[in-house]
Amino acid sequence: MAEKMTKAKLKREIGLLGVYAIATGTTLSAGFFLLPGLAAEQAGAAIVLAYVVAAIPLVPAMFSIVELATAMPRAGGIYYFLDRSMGPWMGTLGGVGTWLALILKVSFALVGMGAYIALYVPELPMIPVAVGIAIALGALNLLGAEKSGGFQMGLVLGLLVILSGFIGTGLPNVEMARLTAMFEVDGETILSTAGLVYISYVGVTTVASLSEEVKQPERNLPLGVIFSLITAVLVYALGTGVMVGVLPLEQLKGDLTPAASAAKAALGDWGAAIISVAALLAFTSVANAGMLSASRYPLAMSRDHMMPRFFQHLNAKASPVYGVLATMGAIVLILVFLDPTKIAKLASAFQLLMFALVCLAVIVMRESGLASYDSGYRSPLYPWMQLFGVVASCVLIVEMGWLPSLFSAGLLALGSLWYFKFARNKVERDGAIYHMFGRWGQKQDRGLDVELRGILKEKGLRDEDPFDEIVARSLVIDLDSPAEFEDVVRQVSEWLSARVPHTADEIETQLLARTHIGSTPVTHGVGLPHLRIDGIEHCEMVLVRSLPGIHIQFTDPLTEHEVETQLTAIFFLFSPEGDPSLHLRILAQIAQRADDETFLQEWQAATNEFELKEIVLPRDMDTFVRFLQATNELKLKEALLRDEDFLLLTLHPEGAATFLIGRALRETDFPKGCLVAMLRRAGRVVVPRGDTVLQAGDRLTILGNSEGLRVLEARFGGRGDQP
Repeated sequence: MAEKMTKAKLKREIGLLGVYAIATGTTLSAGFFLLPGLAAEQAGAAIVLAYVVAAIPLVPAMFSIVELATAMPRAGGIYYFLDRSMGPWMGTLGGVGTWLALILKVSFALVGMGAYIALYVPELPMIPVAVGIAIALGALNLLGAEKSGGFQMGLVLGLLVILSGFIGTGLPNVEMARLTAMFEVDGETILSTAGLVYISYVGVTTVASLSEEVKQPERNLPLGVIFSLITAVLVYALGTGVMVGVLPLEQLKGDLTPAASAAKAALGDWGAAIISVAALLAFTSVANAGMLSASRYPLAMSRDHMMPRFFQHLNAKASPVYGVLATMGAIVLILVFLDPTKIAKLASAFQLLMFALVCLAVIVMRESGLASYDSGYRSPLYPWMQLFGVVASCVLIVEMGWLPSLFSAGLLALGSLWYFKFARNKVERDGAIYHMFGRWGQKQDRGLDVELRGILKEKGLRDEDPFDEIVARSLVIDLDSPAEFEDVVRQVSEWLSARVPHTADEIETQLLARTHIGSTPVTHGVGLPHLRIDGIEHCEMVLVRSLPGIHIQFTDPLTEHEVETQLTAIFFLFSPEGDPSLHLRILAQIAQRADDETFLQEWQAATNEFELKEIVLPRDMDTFVRFLQATNELKLKEALLRDEDFLLLTLHPEGAATFLIGRALRETDFPKGCLVAMLRRAGRVVVPRGDTVLQAGDRLTILGNSEGLRVLEARFGGRGDQP
């Protein structure tokens, strides 16, 4: 069947549950159903402690990856983070190596299913079955992240239900004497075993490669990943505790189906059968999530010309079809020609190295001074958290021995070979590390700042950003005759000088200087002059409309030529110095709205100040409602400043206004000229509309003329209704 090939963007289809399911599904597999028996050969009963200790070095990497992913939600995960922070060479090493490591992990999971299937169908040939499952999962991934993510949620839900039953029914059968033996093992052995089982947790961060497809990444990525790690630690600690507590240590050591053996000891044959089903769900889950994540690496590298261009094409389902096919093909080749059970274990050292570099990437991005690096989640305890992550990862690599380190060196060599032979001459880009150097007088990569500003524009505003309030209180200047840009700047500067400790001349000089050097964005008849200025309490905006046009002359930053044009709309934005990211988010929001095809038509057709402000808002009802709230609050403040009368009325069930409870506002029959400007209900503001039904406890703020308010005072008693 022919695929319709497009070069569209990936769709944001993965919600919080999807993030949690993908992160959890790549974590609970061989580490629970296969590895405890092998780890017990080293640490005995102390495998419980080893699994807990193994999670500690992952915490800095998890915090770092989530911070980077919320700042730069792009396909490619570790590749993209390392490339944009430390340059394309490091990005290539991370991209090629992590892609291969994920492929090995998926292959290992598919083969790992064999040990559990062999319990019941020993004669079944496992390699053909594993190849068949790989092809089926590849076909599923071609249907897009939404379909694959939905399948993933079903797998993880079934897995967690069974594991909860295993732990819940197994704990009462635990012999405490077997558990207390864990404290007899020396710390060096526990640390060495932690290095062995560390790979059990690394899947929790692979969802970062899908961050471009996550809805509300600044919220869903941190929550999904953190909840997933908590789930994994609890399952591993309690689950291995059950295994140690119900099985003789001699039986546990070397057991390739330790979970099934423990279930059989505690619950009999039916328990072993159910836990084997959980194992199949887990291995299928990690294979599906791993293939989904791995397929985004070729896509991301292709966008940057680090891999052939065809990898960036998406099919009709917005799936990177060639990335999926290449990932699936590599898995099939490994299954047929290699032994992934031996190779995959070696890849854990490479994952540790990548995690150390990701921690370093956060330090580079923060110290770069880029205001456009705007992460919705900030890693705690910076930079000590990141430094600990680097050191802890290196310690575990050393503890794993020379063979995994040698394998990692081979992956680094392969990535370097690919970069210098294929990609080096195709990219003209440096990482944020040069912005660190720039603070000492060395070169900077201006393209990165432009790219991060583009990401800011795509991410949009945060829920807490007061954009609606800024628009509501903005100054509107509506010109009915042609004007010069310099004259408008002068008028705006005089208005702002009353709000900041700067003269109008100083403000005007800064605005015109930025325009002259090309720092004022101008597009589609819209200009966006902006300044971060000290002494201003909060962001301020000035909206200027001129249907006859405002003449402006500026330097085009791309061609460095002088350009003359006519503007219909100008948005002046002024922000405090202390929050450059908020300044850029608001600027990006205005630019995004100005780029809408309908903007200029709506802007020209607006008949009053309120309509002009409304046009600037994002096209969603929540923002419009907040705008109405902000507008009403401002009307109230303006009324108070003008000494206009107002009445506060609380609706008590036993008060004189009790008859209003249950009525719509349009049925209240207030005197002419009286308006309900605000309605507070249960601590929040409700936008008053004609069909708003009043409830007991509502507090109304009523504006009006003196005569009308006196009528209401007489009706309800005093300056407010009392019970």
